[in-house]
Amino acid sequence: MADPKFLKYVDEHQEEYIQRLAKAVSIPSVSGNLSYVKDVEAMGDFLLEQLTTLGVTAEKRAIGTHVLEGKEVDLPPVIIGQIGNDPKKKTLLVYGHYDVQPALKEDGWLYPPFELTRDPKGTGKLYGRGSTDDKGPVMGWLNVLEAHKNLGIPLPVNMKMCFEGMEENGSENLDKFIASEKDKFFTGVDCMCISDNYWLDTKTPCLTYGLRGINYYEIRISGPGADLHSGVFGGTVHEPMTDLILLMSKLVSPTGEILIPGVKEQIAPVTEDERKKFEAIHFEMKDIHGAVGGDQTISEDTVTTLMGRMRNPSLSLHGIEGAFSAPGSKTVIPASVKGKFSIRLVPNLGIKSTTELVVKYINDEFKKIGSKNRMECVLTHGGEPWIADPNHYSYRAAHKATEAVYGQAPDYTREGGSIPVTLDFANILNLNVLLLPVGRGDDGAHSTNEKIDTDNYIRGTKLLGTYMYELAKAE
Repeated sequence: MADPKFLKYVDEHQEEYIQRLAKAVSIPSVSGNLSYVKDVEAMGDFLLEQLTTLGVTAEKRAIGTHVLEGKEVDLPPVIIGQIGNDPKKKTLLVYGHYDVQPALKEDGWLYPPFELTRDPKGTGKLYGRGSTDDKGPVMGWLNVLEAHKNLGIPLPVNMKMCFEGMEENGSENLDKFIASEKDKFFTGVDCMCISDNYWLDTKTPCLTYGLRGINYYEIRISGPGADLHSGVFGGTVHEPMTDLILLMSKLVSPTGEILIPGVKEQIAPVTEDERKKFEAIHFEMKDIHGAVGGDQTISEDTVTTLMGRMRNPSLSLHGIEGAFSAPGSKTVIPASVKGKFSIRLVPNLGIKSTTELVVKYINDEFKKIGSKNRMECVLTHGGEPWIADPNHYSYRAAHKATEAVYGQAPDYTREGGSIPVTLDFANILNLNVLLLPVGRGDDGAHSTNEKIDTDNYIRGTKLLGTYMYELAKAE
């Protein structure tokens, strides 16, 4: 149980915490847009100033350059910090990111996306880009530090922090930074906590112990030397778009079955313990129907749906580049096109082995077409799947903290999405990593009208602090 004075302090300083989040949201730290480079740097400076004020020994670390919109620019710095160095205490590593996805009011936002706006209906929702992904949770850690500093209470654990500004744009070079600091800054870390995911629904807190990985592919088909007029050349040439549509139709069935031979055979069989964890999750089909805005689910069985979302691979078709897409009826035969698709990976289904199966299959299928066009299938980026031991003392501590703050046991979930940096930390530092979400399943991260509920933000602050107290006691 956390120090009661800490919990009382959090309750009494909600408004200050909301203002801290408002300041963070007001900095449009969009990492994937050249126009916002200075804003991303400004957000890093804000975070550094906050940490230093709160007694953390913190610094910025440059991690190289990258090409953004054709221009070479510095990557956003990594902000690292440490507070406490008691050899009798456990050392907790905390990760978060201070960059955000793009957002424009005209995209459909109810309010200006970079102004934290309280729902005028009094629901407690706080709207703003980054409110839940990931500035809210990062500010939650700062709130915990501030409460202990102002109360004069020592933290129950030593803390090391690593906050990056490139997560929404691939965490470029972060893996190299982690490896370079393995025996320096990261020395002595016992376990790790990341708060960059969400509850499965709107009412049940959870602990997340697994993530699907991802392989992202392009099928590139080129033929004529230039776009052609379909009235003049239609019926006389092999058309790249026709080849591409045929190939993409052979990847996945309408019921989600991956049609690439060998993929299903690699998936690990479901254990009895694993199935019980899925059966215990508080989840109803109406939750996913509400999230997708319809009843288009492949199955109406909750366990089948959860496994389809969390533990089984999936293949999704994402789009075609190079084709005519503007309004109107342009009669063009595209000279070259790219078809984009991804496969969400699970344990036993790795980047390399999956890519070998994909490339062989698509090459074989293209040969059957008999086309004179040129085709290649390319893996553009990949992230391995990750799974942690949910019986580790860090998870047990988080379980007790959740019960203390929310009055209920958490669900144990696996995420369908990918956070590749989780695997980097786990593998490079050989750590148990806990994913401890603050936000709800309807927060709309990456979407228009992203929000965090005031209750989740404030109780989330209590949760992060209480977790540290339970961690300190855990065997």
